[in-house]
Amino acid sequence: MEMRGTNERKDSLQSAGALLPCIMRRIAPFLLLLLTVLISSCADPMIQQRIDERRIAIANEPRGDYFIGRRYFIERTHFWGYLRRPGQSWDDSRLVVINEKQMLSPDRLPEQPADGGNAFGYDHNREYKLWGHFTGQKVYDPNSDLFLPEFVLTKYELHNPSAGWLFHPKEKYDGAHLLRWEKQD
Repeated sequence: MEMRGTNERKDSLQSAGALLPCIMRRIAPFLLLLLTVLISSCADPMIQQRIDERRIAIANEPRGDYFIGRRYFIERTHFWGYLRRPGQSWDDSRLVVINEKQMLSPDRLPEQPADGGNAFGYDHNREYKLWGHFTGQKVYDPNSDLFLPEFVLTKYELHNPSAGWLFHPKEKYDGAHLLRWEKQD
């Protein structure tokens, strides 16, 4: 009798062992969803507050026939930075090359100044009001391997000398990479 009870227990343990992977496959997506919800609920409320404040400030910008530009400098590239219309999110901005036939870009300085002063790109992350228009042409920047929209600059003024983050409060500028993938039309 005792022998049969031991065998029955072994059989029931083996059956449970065979069911365990099947059960895990079925509940794994739910566990993953639960983990995602828990992690996202632990997000820093200060970050969301900064995003909301930025969104409100952009929504309240006076509309007009100009662009908001953010200088974005990466060594040896020919693009200038990001442009958007007033009231438009930076997520919808476009990385552009400035055509300087009518006016030089705000940071047009030597790449290696002789006097040790400011150099080309010194104004990284400054925000400008820019007037001008898109030509409808794409310009190839060989060092970034991107075809980018061409913008003819006619006027500019400094809008914010230290504008802070561009796309997200936790982004990290390293001087060598873009902060997002630029779609190619």
